[in-house]
Amino acid sequence: MLKFRLFFLSICVLGLALSGVANDVFAQSVDEIKSQIEEHNGKIQELEKEINEYQKQLNVVSGQKQTLQSAIKTLDISRQQTSTQINLTQNKISSTNLKLDKLSYDIEDTEQLIALDKRTLEKSIRTMAETGDISLVEQVFAADNLTAAWIAMDDAAAINDALRANVANLSQAKEELTGQKQDVSAKKNELTSLQGELSNQKKSLDVAKSEKDKLLTQTKNQESTYQALITKKRAEQKLFESALSSLENSLASIGKGAAPSAQTGVLAWPYSSTFAASCAGKASALGNTRCITQYFGNTAFATANAQIYNGSGHNAIDIGMPTGTPVLSALSGTVTATGNTDAVPGCYSFGKWVVVKHPNGLSTLYSHLSSIAVSSGQSVTTGQFLGNSGMTGYATGPHLHFGVYASAGIQIMTLAQYRGATTGCANATMPVAPKDAYLNPMSYL
Repeated sequence: MLKFRLFFLSICVLGLALSGVANDVFAQSVDEIKSQIEEHNGKIQELEKEINEYQKQLNVVSGQKQTLQSAIKTLDISRQQTSTQINLTQNKISSTNLKLDKLSYDIEDTEQLIALDKRTLEKSIRTMAETGDISLVEQVFAADNLTAAWIAMDDAAAINDALRANVANLSQAKEELTGQKQDVSAKKNELTSLQGELSNQKKSLDVAKSEKDKLLTQTKNQESTYQALITKKRAEQKLFESALSSLENSLASIGKGAAPSAQTGVLAWPYSSTFAASCAGKASALGNTRCITQYFGNTAFATANAQIYNGSGHNAIDIGMPTGTPVLSALSGTVTATGNTDAVPGCYSFGKWVVVKHPNGLSTLYSHLSSIAVSSGQSVTTGQFLGNSGMTGYATGPHLHFGVYASAGIQIMTLAQYRGATTGCANATMPVAPKDAYLNPMSYL
């Protein structure tokens, strides 16, 4: 009887020791890390507010008359915004590194718990083996009275319960360890992605600076020179749209049923959940919660500026984005091609662009980017980073031109391949398609 009581007490004492270790190991270090994570999270929230304020300023400027002053102001605000984006990403990287440090402590703590749990279980089994020479039945019959017999049976039941609890604790600790190691893997992937974003945002900052320098060089800081440049750009854009429209009309129709059936939710929005949350605050100004500044088709702007689209309407949606905002793939697929129409002097079109072909018969276009992070033939996953938003090509402010095509109709070519077009964009490589291959993105998002 005494051996059973000692056995039960040993399990309880070890269990209390296990609990004490779980609460005390690395407590001070973990608390310090938690405090630093909270500090970075506070900075992240402040920086996100600052970025939104810059976006409000950009929205105001973009609604004003195009002047040299407003153009320089747009570039300056975009550069400040990108600089803040870089600061934000650096804070996210620091926070992620701290979370990895905390996970390292958690894993070490859990591994110690598992080791102690195993020792407790081994001790319990050894003690049970030592008491195994006297069966419970023998102890009951050997008891001096009925009370002692009941105590013997209660002790045996308690021992079994303690052993079951010990095994359950060990199993739970192992599950926690597996989860913690998976968290480490996810955080490392997140860290790699953030470091890629940081690198591209720094490139975008350089682009914003060079754009301002280029503008000042072209205009010699004279408003009249700037207005002449704007007039020239509009004329070139009109010629480009006319040539593109002629090419589109000459391409064979994809035919009825070639385009995938419209179904919302097929494509993901081409930006992060963080950016999506910021759009909610712009709903009153934009009339939507998705930061859309222009929809597909014959929008009010497209109708009022028919010369820009050659009367064909807007063939994508525009999403107002600060320069340097990460642009993400709307679905898994393969990068069909990338390009930069700005590389051809006198071409005012898509700027830097990426086309991704998806396995469901759709292809997506991302243009006016400030930087590109993928290459032709590369496989991408849904939500993968493609590049940073910007205002390259023909754009009055930073935004993403997001287009959706039926893959059966899209081609990558130059306008010069069609009847020797002479527009400034004749030798610029870009995506083209027959008019019925252009699809409304809102039908698939």
